[in-house]
Amino acid sequence: QVQLVESGGGLVQAEGSLRLSCEAHGIIFSTADMAWYRQAPGKQRELVASFTKEGAINYADSVKGRFTISREEAKRTVYLQMNSLKAEDTGVYYCNAARAYGLGYRERNLEVWGQGTLVTVSA
Repeated sequence: QVQLVESGGGLVQAEGSLRLSCEAHGIIFSTADMAWYRQAPGKQRELVASFTKEGAINYADSVKGRFTISREEAKRTVYLQMNSLKAEDTGVYYCNAARAYGLGYRERNLEVWGQGTLVTVSA
């Protein structure tokens, strides 16, 4: 089954830290561009950070210097380390895999979303 399983969200005070994890199933992880998005209440989903299969990393301006995206191929997992959290970082965080091949290379150009994990930062 093709899915992304996220964990690590929760409630944290401002200036605190959290680490989100996203484990991929049913895709060839090394072929996927991985990213984290978030959606704050009443707002559109926005890209937070991305890590392509070629190794390119990008961050939204609002999180540069505070968040770090990384991936561990052996565990088929992408992480988002979030430091110096602010109230405006509150939202549901979604993991995304794009341009991925399915197991056995039977499918190509797959895009998969995780179920989302809630991050709440109290002021």
